[in-house]
Amino acid sequence: MRAARLSPLQLLSCAALVVTLSMGIRHGFGLWLQPLTQAHGWNREAFALAMAVQNLAWGVLGIGAGMLADRFGPYRVLWAGAILYAAGLAGMALATQPWLFALAAGVLIGAAQAGTTYAIVYGVIGRQIEPQRRSWAMGVAAAAGSFGQFLMVPLEGWLIDRFGWQGALLVLAVAVLAIGPLAWGLREPDFHGGAAPTRQQTIAQALREAFGQRSFQLLMAGYFVCGFQVVFIGVHMPSYLKDHGLSPQVASTALALIGLFNVAGTYAAGALGQRLAKRKILAAIYALRSVSIVAFLAAPLTPTSVYLFAAVMGLLWLSTVPPTNAIVAQIFGVAHLSMLGGFVFCSHQVGSFLGVWLGGALYDRTGSYDVVWWLAIALGVIAALVNLPIRETPLARAPQRALSGA
Repeated sequence: MRAARLSPLQLLSCAALVVTLSMGIRHGFGLWLQPLTQAHGWNREAFALAMAVQNLAWGVLGIGAGMLADRFGPYRVLWAGAILYAAGLAGMALATQPWLFALAAGVLIGAAQAGTTYAIVYGVIGRQIEPQRRSWAMGVAAAAGSFGQFLMVPLEGWLIDRFGWQGALLVLAVAVLAIGPLAWGLREPDFHGGAAPTRQQTIAQALREAFGQRSFQLLMAGYFVCGFQVVFIGVHMPSYLKDHGLSPQVASTALALIGLFNVAGTYAAGALGQRLAKRKILAAIYALRSVSIVAFLAAPLTPTSVYLFAAVMGLLWLSTVPPTNAIVAQIFGVAHLSMLGGFVFCSHQVGSFLGVWLGGALYDRTGSYDVVWWLAIALGVIAALVNLPIRETPLARAPQRALSGA
């Protein structure tokens, strides 16, 4: 007999708070670029490379984290992620060499984020929320988490001012451990005793099926662009603004505005996904991002233009997340949702790796971010086009013998 579903209020509240911490802390990492590199005498590429490794590790290890969450439930995975996150933040504060910083900020925090972010919590939402409300629920969780990001960025800026950049990281290392207790609210009854729910496919069968579908491949291609754009902007925009004479407070406010407007954007994308074709929502998001970046580069750079750009980009920031994950669930079902979502997100993180690393590398070589800005524009157009042919129809499968714990 199938166990009862989790309370939607409990589920969405705990999911939102977990995402608030895991994504909110990460959202402000760009605030540490200049104080940390100046304190150690490093160039920007050293910081950017560590952030690039973080994104790549997050994507690659997210596949394994998704498999473990699908097999054993999210509780253990979230606790492990919280511990790794605390260790990584402490390592960032204490590292004295670029390779140690890359190990802490890159590998440890990348692994932590693999176990504490959307692929894990959306797996729970996909299994516990009925299909007709799934896209909406994903949008609610993302929107609530986005409001947390809006709150976290000014808090991180205040911590840096109050305790210094090292002290701020150590405070956050303690705070992120709260993810562990919050994971209790995401314990799925089906996984009590370590037994996974009955499935119709093995992991290998699910992967062969997904990668054999052109729609899955196109979804991964579009998500690659999402990662490239948002991580480049999130990490490098504070330094871009300071290079042009704007104060650090403008950058902090801009990042906070992205988080605030992301609340509306992610909720709207999730709600619209209940009524409109999700592929068209994604195409519109990517196209509007490119238009917004062009307008930002063309306008005179003032605090007002920065805040307007941040507000618009905030509406488009993580609004790709609910429709992307809802498409995966709609086509392939929810039994292996965390794993398949992990593969799609891995593509996102390969894009993130290139976006953040190229931002630092090309800046050090050319003294400008211009080339990467225009790459982000071109890739947005491509992403809009590749999402349009996606077919959202659920796959029809021949009846198979049920598999326990596969």
